Amino acid sequence: MRLVFAGTPEVAVPSLDAIAASDHDLVGVVTRPDAAAGRGRKLVASPVAQRAEELGVPVLKPEHPRDPDFQAALRALAPDCCPVVAYGALLPQSALDIPPHGWVNLHFSVLPAWRGAAPVQHALWAGDEVTGATTFRIVKAMDAGPTFGVMTETIRPTDTAGDLLARLAEGGAGLLVATLDGIEDGSIEAREQPVDGLSLAPKITVDDARVDWNHAAAAVDRLVRACTPAPGAWSTHEGERIKLGPVVPEPGHAGLPPGELEVTKRAVLVGTSTVPVRLGQVKAFGKKEMPAADWARGVRLESGARFA
Repeated sequence: MRLVFAGTPEVAVPSLDAIAASDHDLVGVVTRPDAAAGRGRKLVASPVAQRAEELGVPVLKPEHPRDPDFQAALRALAPDCCPVVAYGALLPQSALDIPPHGWVNLHFSVLPAWRGAAPVQHALWAGDEVTGATTFRIVKAMDAGPTFGVMTETIRPTDTAGDLLARLAEGGAGLLVATLDGIEDGSIEAREQPVDGLSLAPKITVDDARVDWNHAAAAVDRLVRACTPAPGAWSTHEGERIKLGPVVPEPGHAGLPPGELEVTKRAVLVGTSTVPVRLGQVKAFGKKEMPAADWARGVRLESGARFA
């Protein structure tokens, strides 16, 4: 089939590469416009745009897919189907109607669980033991279209959102190509999603990522891992925001009041409503990321100090 791939971040690149290496004809790529990045705020092309240019594939960067000029350019490419991975913009019906086989999305959950922008983060935060990826035909309602295929992935006890998403991106790339193969030869057909098991996964904001030390250690652990690498879990010490990397619950400890710190030469523990957690990497405002014990020495932190 003639394909136009739509995607933007690094997590979409494995699927782009898999499609480029398949028997399908990749005739174009759609991605978000260049965005300001870095200290100089220079415009930088998306990871998908950069990879497409390396592959020699034409790239379209519409401000919005409803733009008439973009839709005319897409029609000129005459795609049979448009595979999508984390494109980042809502597609109007006028764009959805262009390819005969529609737009086929790779979503990083087992639908209908975790429809929305942050399925991996919410699966971790909720304590799910298994997640996966699903291919489905895009319809107007969010992540509600009929599904083609699914893969599952066990969530490991120390997984961060970044770890889990990387595995799903690699495995999902194969699922997406297999789905496109099946659409072309007629061996698979889309099935409506079950009505049971629906859950939503809205974007996790910076405010959502603030740690509440009155929660149990297991809940704090899940939140921090779900917010790593973005938006980054955090707490405050003496009014200064401290970004937190993954933590480790300490079940053998006698306990600390929620938010209270215990500082030793090698570790910094923080109390929760159950057992304390041991901090890993931390990052104070304007400073480099460092082990928590190094940060504690630098600010002369003593036991009895508190996170708020």
